Amino acid sequence: MKQCSSCKKERSKLEFYIRKASKDGLSAKCKICQRRYDKARANNPKRVKAREEYAKTDAGIESTKRAKAKWAANNKEKVYEITKNYREKNPNKYRAHGKVAYAIKIGDLTCKPCEICGVSPASAHHDDYSKALDVRWLCAAHHNQWHAKNGEGLNGN
Repeated sequence: MKQCSSCKKERSKLEFYIRKASKDGLSAKCKICQRRYDKARANNPKRVKAREEYAKTDAGIESTKRAKAKWAANNKEKVYEITKNYREKNPNKYRAHGKVAYAIKIGDLTCKPCEICGVSPASAHHDDYSKALDVRWLCAAHHNQWHAKNGEGLNGN
């Protein structure tokens, strides 16, 4: 048994995290108190803002890409299911995205900068998914704004 330094309750040693730097090899706080502390610390407005600002930097973007790639590599079955479900629910979108990708690959379609702000790279946006190669080029921010204002494009399913 060990007493938690935070809640002062006597708890089993199994209810403490391992910490090699401590004399007894266990953390001072029980797992419950440690999780509560970590959650409060993570939700601190200064820390939230710092994480948001970091995520916008080149290092933050690369870190996110690495984390997503690692998750995808470790969860291939989930990725397969997510992809399969998306394709089943959105056949028109899936078909249109494939046609655009192929047209870019063979040179029939060229990626252009965002038509609103000029930022490059921009992604192909479909106002109507039944017209697969009739696209507008929008950066991620303007693409999200368009969908927030107008909803899903026509013939999205």
